This record gives sequence, structure tokens and C-alpha cells, in this order.
Amino acid sequence: MLLRGAISVPLPRCLNFRQVRVPTLPRKLSVASSSPYGGDYPLSVSDTALESRGFLLRRGVEGLDLEELNAVFVAVGFPRRDPEKIRLALEHTQAVLWVEHRRTQRPVAFARATGDGVFNAIIWDVVVDPSFQGIGLGKAVIERLVKELLGRGISNIALYSEPRVLGFYRPLGFIADPDGIRGMVYSKRQNKKK
Repeated sequence: MLLRGAISVPLPRCLNFRQVRVPTLPRKLSVASSSPYGGDYPLSVSDTALESRGFLLRRGVEGLDLEELNAVFVAVGFPRRDPEKIRLALEHTQAVLWVEHRRTQRPVAFARATGDGVFNAIIWDVVVDPSFQGIGLGKAVIERLVKELLGRGISNIALYSEPRVLGFYRPLGFIADPDGIRGMVYSKRQNKKK
């Protein structure tokens, strides 16, 4: 199901129609609202609190082992993916956020966003290792990803979700599209009339 966060923020004066280079984001963002990358979007748990529980928030793909990420995908029911295709997808991704379990140095939560970099973004591949579900890691990842996108001036944020987890996204500001727009997917299969 397609969900869209109907969140809008005023664009900064300095934003105009010329090409603007987006600075590299720090690996960790503070909960304080003074960050230029996130405005006033609230976070339910601070980076410091997560670190005290043994988790490190990571931005970008540096240090991300794709085989270990693939293991998390498989553990939550995604099909196993070709690591080379994962690498290629990540090269075309605008924002990546993942959580590393400090003790094992493995990814335990992950999400990424693609889009046009100006108006629209879609959040993909939101996963939390089943051993670490229910402790706020998915929420922490989504909150920070949305905060980053809003901080870039992107206000039309969508995601695809399985119906069984819609309740997870609603408290984070996502709703079924208020305009009644339904997502569609292309399928090579053609319906044959009998």
C-alpha cells in the first residue's frame, strides 16, 4: 500500500532554481532542532540514548556489509538479493540510514530513500532484524530519514508498506494518500481471458 506523509515545511530563502550542491551529512545528528538538516521534526529517542544501549546510527554506505544487510532482508521475509544489485541500488539512493549493533558490528536496522532531490522522495527497504524488533530501532530510523528529507526541503514523502505493518507508520505521520491516489506496479504478466 502506498502511504504518503503529508508534511510541508517552508522552503528557505536561499533556495532557488539553480543547481545547489547538498553538503555531506554528518554520521550522527543531534536531537536538537538546530540542525540544518531537519528543522523541528521530533525524535522519540536521542542518538546518545541509542548509543548507551549499544547501537550506532550510520548515514551512508560506508562500513555497511552488503552480505550482512542481505541477511537482514532475508530474515524479515524479503527475497535474497544479488549483492551487486544492492550496491548499484545504493549508488542511486539519496539517503541511507542504518543502525549498527556495536557488539557484533552488524547492521540490525536499515532504510533508504530515493527521489528527485527537490519535491518527492520514496522510502524503501525498511527492515529491522527480528531479534531487535520492538525496541524502537525502526522508529528511530524512519524519524531520522524523514527529518533529513524535510531538512532538504522535500515535503512529498511516500513509502510502500505491507498491510500488516501499516500501524507502525501511522504514528510517524504517514497516512493513506488523502487524495485517494493508489499505487500501481507494472507487471509483465498479462491477464488472459478464457
